[in-house]
Amino acid sequence: MIEHMFEYEGMQTAAALRSPDERGDRGRGDREHIGRNGAARASDHVGAARAALDRITALRSRVADMEATRVDTEGLPTADALAPLLPGGAIRAGGTYSVPESVLLAQTMLQAASAAGSWCAVVGVPSFGVEAAAAAGIDLERLVLVPDPGDQWLAVTAALADVAQIVLTRPLGRVVPGDVARLSARLRQRGAALVALGSWPGADVTLRVTESHWSGIGQGHGYLTERRVTVTASGRAGAVRPTSTELLLPAADGAVRAAVPVAASAGGRVLRPVAVAS
Repeated sequence: MIEHMFEYEGMQTAAALRSPDERGDRGRGDREHIGRNGAARASDHVGAARAALDRITALRSRVADMEATRVDTEGLPTADALAPLLPGGAIRAGGTYSVPESVLLAQTMLQAASAAGSWCAVVGVPSFGVEAAAAAGIDLERLVLVPDPGDQWLAVTAALADVAQIVLTRPLGRVVPGDVARLSARLRQRGAALVALGSWPGADVTLRVTESHWSGIGQGHGYLTERRVTVTASGRAGAVRPTSTELLLPAADGAVRAAVPVAASAGGRVLRPVAVAS
């Protein structure tokens, strides 16, 4: 903008200074008067351009603040096991979260909010088990299930953001930046959060199971009892470097909780989980 104003004023001033020579010399006084007027107009235009640039810069800063996920936004009820992985220790209203592959981990994102009386919704996840959800503490009376939304999954997800505090959805196609921006604005307006079972462009936090070990089968026999996993959190709203923690997903009683360090038994042997193919 400033370059344009300089170029425009320079052209106008040069034309004004050339015109007396083309019509004949009108005297030194006329030229000095024209020069003073041109300089004054140039100063006015430059000042206006600088003021406009300051206003644009301030507006861009305000828009960036409105679009960014702030650490002081309202925190939603969050399972204790997930608190160490999330900025501020809680799921944030208006936030977007990506949980690749693990349905149980994504389900845990809903558990505390549902137990506190909030409505939750699950879109495009036919493997989501209602019995397991009820056992985890999710209130089925306040749970909306849309197992097969077809190619309208994004529209259904956006509609359910109006009534549910946390919406769990499985992306069934490519998500363009415009759709992400509109849905994010809707989440912020409604005070809801999105959990994507899969990748999500620009997710505030991505929770990924990076290590997994089952225990209970002993020396080739027995029953699987619990699964010890390492969950790593990363994303634009997270810490500078990824954060990891160990969880029981699930524990022997079916709950999801923080894992305790592996301790030595009374006989001096160290009990370690057994890795099995999943």
